[in-house]
Amino acid sequence: MLTLLIENNGAGGFFTELSRPMVLGKATQEHQDLWASLLEAQRYTLGLLRPGASCRDIFANYNGYLRAKKLPEERRLQCHGQGYDMVERPLIRQDESMSIAASMCIVVHPGVKTDRQFMTIVDNYLIGPDGPGECLHRSPKSIIEIF
Repeated sequence: MLTLLIENNGAGGFFTELSRPMVLGKATQEHQDLWASLLEAQRYTLGLLRPGASCRDIFANYNGYLRAKKLPEERRLQCHGQGYDMVERPLIRQDESMSIAASMCIVVHPGVKTDRQFMTIVDNYLIGPDGPGECLHRSPKSIIEIF
């Protein structure tokens, strides 16, 4: 298993990211279970990204969610803004003073490391007046199996 992570900017200069796990052959049940937990973690995070939401509170709530699911807490950067730089504020972590605002481009990248593997999903979303809109990428949210 490996993780394909694409981080680049387009013709307008704006950065986005995309990541999917890839396996040679068929994904194991262990892979599928971890993937399902990442999709759920991403959905949970998207529910927190509302205009006016405190980034510190989002980070604390997300770590509470991980603890409840018996997953390791996030110790790095949970998600962040993107624009002309790869990593821009707001930073969803414990020391960020900014809040989420409409029209921000936010990359959401939950990752889980176990004793046997590391897996992540990375996607970008524009924040609308009621929260995130559709995912900016059209890549299927699935493990890529290569036969």
